[in-house]
Amino acid sequence: MDFLKLGKEFLEHFRIVKNVSVHTIRNYTIDLDGFKDFIEKQILNVKEKSPRLALVLKDKNLSFSSFEIEIIDKWAIRKFLSYLHQQDKKNKTIMRKISSLRSFFRFVIKKKYISQNPFEFIDSPKKEKNLPKVLTYDEVKIFFEAPDISNYLGLRDRAIMELFYSSGLRLSELVGLSKKDIDFANSIITVMGKGKKQRIVPITENAANWVKQYLSSIDRMQDTKLHKKQKNEQAIFLNKWGERITVRSVDRNFKDYLIKSGLSSDITPHTIRHSIATHWLENGMDLKTIQMLLGHSCLATTTIYTHVSSKLKRKVYDQAHPRAK
Repeated sequence: MDFLKLGKEFLEHFRIVKNVSVHTIRNYTIDLDGFKDFIEKQILNVKEKSPRLALVLKDKNLSFSSFEIEIIDKWAIRKFLSYLHQQDKKNKTIMRKISSLRSFFRFVIKKKYISQNPFEFIDSPKKEKNLPKVLTYDEVKIFFEAPDISNYLGLRDRAIMELFYSSGLRLSELVGLSKKDIDFANSIITVMGKGKKQRIVPITENAANWVKQYLSSIDRMQDTKLHKKQKNEQAIFLNKWGERITVRSVDRNFKDYLIKSGLSSDITPHTIRHSIATHWLENGMDLKTIQMLLGHSCLATTTIYTHVSSKLKRKVYDQAHPRAK
């Protein structure tokens, strides 16, 4: 079976049957394309240096130009992983690529296109335990002052920041918000999270006021009329062309405001999510509630914030040590 054809079938299956997110499909596509390019350029083009592969092809009556999935064995996988390490890819990136390929070969095995999974004897690298970057509340205030709220786009970006910090949303969740998802009367939003799981999240009055101010701004209303034919009628946050703002645009804007604020160079939209989760914990919110608000499927994911906060460690130490006072 042709690898490219199987890859397309795999992506369609996960998009339609499994109903995975656009982000996941994009990652699967990138990982499968990268693996395909490696096999074609690093293995199939060196047949004179690979007598073992030549024997495999001869035994299965295949040619180098066909690139059928039967030529991929555990040795090809190991060469690919070695190549990734040589390219100085981070363990997190390598683990994601391994996960994508494992899912692909499980699919191929289930469909009985091949009889043996080349990943059967492949171990994954150990996951790096990097603690998330967290801003102090004072740093949050400095960063939020960066947008120029006297203009429409600056007001939009301030509203985005406030909503991030209010509810700990993921970036994909925030850009996907529509007007129907916000209940201003009860200060709650309906969020479509990972795995198409819906959750209800409260928002602060402060964040709600910033969003209201943005939605009712004269410039936005004029922009709506100007771009009525092409804009998304329901999207809350629009780009300068009147369309729903994208993940990439928010990321790019954050980088610009980061330079303007003079803060650390590694602040991203996800940093705001980490920050509010840590601040909730420091102010006494229990882990189970934080898990629910963030949309974590596993409580273990939420517990990472107990390792992040030096303030929380000090507080727990003072409360627990008999001679701390």
